[in-house]
Amino acid sequence: MTALLSIVLFFLGGGVLVVTGMLAVRLVSPRLPHPTKSDPYECGEAPVGTADVQFDLRFYIVALVYLIFAVEVVLFYPWAVAYGSADVIAQSISTEHPTYDAFTLRAVALVDMLVFFGLLVVGFLYLWRFGYLNWIRAEPKAESNG
Repeated sequence: MTALLSIVLFFLGGGVLVVTGMLAVRLVSPRLPHPTKSDPYECGEAPVGTADVQFDLRFYIVALVYLIFAVEVVLFYPWAVAYGSADVIAQSISTEHPTYDAFTLRAVALVDMLVFFGLLVVGFLYLWRFGYLNWIRAEPKAESNG
């Protein structure tokens, strides 16, 4: 089986599962319309005011910093597995690349990860330096005319 056929079958199978689930819900679920069901709902509270509320930018920054470090953790795991099994990898590629031994592979992998981690640390220090990680920011004091 070719790789393209496998991918096409995977997506077709996923599409069939999604459509089957949607049709089953449509056929089995009861339809009892009521005006209360059309009301906006958030935590059981009645909506007050407009939905055009400007969120503080710090929420987004915290979410982005979390996302960056979550991606970092996800990338560290396969790197650590490959780093730990560098001797097996070196043996498997020894016929094609006889100059790559386990020490060389580990050195290259370590340098690559240190560069990656260094870039993340530089970004983190930038955020820290300019106060983007401070949840409560210091407000400038108003000048007194007295």
